[in-house]
Amino acid sequence: MAADRDEILHAVSSAVLAVTRHLSVREVLQVIVRSAQQLLDARHAALGVPDDDGSFAEFVAEGLTARQWAAIGPLPRQHGMLGAMLREGSPVRLADLREDPRFEWWPKAHPVMKDFLGVPIRDGDRVLGIIFLANKRTPGGFTADDQDLLTLFATHAAIALTNARLYERGRELAMLEERNRMARELHDAVTQKLFSLRLSAQAAATLLDSSPDKAAEELDRVQRLAGEALSELRAVIVELRPAELDRHGLTETLRKHVRMLDRLHPSLVTFEYGELPPLDPAVEVELLRVVQEALHNALRHSAATSVTVRIAYEGGRAVLEVRDDGRGFEQADSRGLGLASMRDRAESVGGVLTVESVPGQGTTVRVEVSG
Repeated sequence: MAADRDEILHAVSSAVLAVTRHLSVREVLQVIVRSAQQLLDARHAALGVPDDDGSFAEFVAEGLTARQWAAIGPLPRQHGMLGAMLREGSPVRLADLREDPRFEWWPKAHPVMKDFLGVPIRDGDRVLGIIFLANKRTPGGFTADDQDLLTLFATHAAIALTNARLYERGRELAMLEERNRMARELHDAVTQKLFSLRLSAQAAATLLDSSPDKAAEELDRVQRLAGEALSELRAVIVELRPAELDRHGLTETLRKHVRMLDRLHPSLVTFEYGELPPLDPAVEVELLRVVQEALHNALRHSAATSVTVRIAYEGGRAVLEVRDDGRGFEQADSRGLGLASMRDRAESVGGVLTVESVPGQGTTVRVEVSG
């Protein structure tokens, strides 16, 4: 018995150490799930972090492929057992999840789950998250000892998760302070460049008739100053890029954005994604803005019932698409939809924007850029 206890404590210690080695909140969530899955020998594991609306702000899972996860669809909300645990905040252990009256349904692509164990991760009275395990590999399902073990692990995981959040908050504040400092400096530099550019343009206009050679010199100066101002403005864009991009990267930032829009709009907004290689920070900013503009158009103007954002890496190029099944439009009537702005953003980072739309058959906005 002592040997078994020592082995269990060692397993918990190893799992906790694996979690505390990570400082990113997203990484901590993923390692908590993975460690819990291994610790209790479960086929499926997930961790949901509640938001302020009684749903999930974050939801990570182990035991599913990216294709399966995409097929399942949007994050779980407030229905079924997961919703019940969000409301109750108490451990749940079941021999067959499907027989519990709190179970309602799961999406068609969802794997079949039978034995189930759920334990909250707590910081005092506050629920930081809930660990869900299903389908224990060892016959017999989850035991009372399993529940005690997972509860012990969750207690230590709460400390790691809290530390990661504090670290990210401190890092975010430090980055914000540095970003604001650089923004002030860059703003001053760009303002000076634009003022000089304006004076040079006025001088060139004045000299155009009386002294063409000097006018040409002033125009050369205008061209040089414009190039310098553009470079510094691009630097401003990189420095002032959304904090979410720094914290989570482009894919995760878009996933969060799509999830938020899905909650706010009657249209079903879904996200399909594959692995992207690291992209230049300026490229990430422009791609994010293009997708946000395309989503705005689809949700406000198209009367779509469903909108899909897709990220992929095809033929050495990052590809982002926003597809809707809305009313579509004639290409000649596309003015006012921000397409020129989106195209300019794409081209500023060497990308190509294409728009396909047919009245009554929806619209697809696609941007491609070399990875």
